[in-house]
Amino acid sequence: MTLSFFDQFMSPTLFGIPLMALALSLPWILYPKPTTRWLNSRLLTLQGWFINRFTQQMFQPISLGGHKWATLLTSLMLFLITLNMLGLLPYTFTPTTQLSLNMAFAVPLWLATVIIGMRNQPTHALGHLLPEGTPTPLIPVLIIIETISLFIRPLALGVRLTANLTAGHLLIQLIATAAFVLLPLMPTVAILTSILLFLLTLLEVAVAMIQAYVFVLLLSLYLQENV
Repeated sequence: MTLSFFDQFMSPTLFGIPLMALALSLPWILYPKPTTRWLNSRLLTLQGWFINRFTQQMFQPISLGGHKWATLLTSLMLFLITLNMLGLLPYTFTPTTQLSLNMAFAVPLWLATVIIGMRNQPTHALGHLLPEGTPTPLIPVLIIIETISLFIRPLALGVRLTANLTAGHLLIQLIATAAFVLLPLMPTVAILTSILLFLLTLLEVAVAMIQAYVFVLLLSLYLQENV
């Protein structure tokens, strides 16, 4: 059977058993656990410093009411960045290339921010649908546009993460295939292609980290609007 470039995004199975649960639980096994010792290891200290810095930067502009989300969003950031980075290894599967998984993260969290805004300050939350000083004839049109943009937010979150990772993985596979095919025919071109592949891989490492950060950053901005 001929394989296509998109087969790498299929959910893996072993003896007919889906391995998605294993792929989602693997990141939590890799992180070191806190110990009962007085002094932590260098890895634990570096991990704690990174989490503290990220939490401070993310929640500094948010009021105290939104600080309850710190544990959730920080855990989501670590989870996404680990899944994205592990997906760059050979013979691995990236769950975040599945739109269904990304939408399962985006929709409930976005909906929770909207419900919080409607419950705590409904006037302020509804005020986002109509900018101040809008001319009277444009009021119905602007309300419709702002409502559509509000409901597009979770779709944009999921599609952005899926599209960036999928495009990067496809580019890596295409260039790697080209380098492999050109090696016996044109070794010089194959070496140049391999250098391009190495640079693209470095770029994908940056994209994997940045997209996880952007996903959580946008959720924090939605939370900031409604808290």
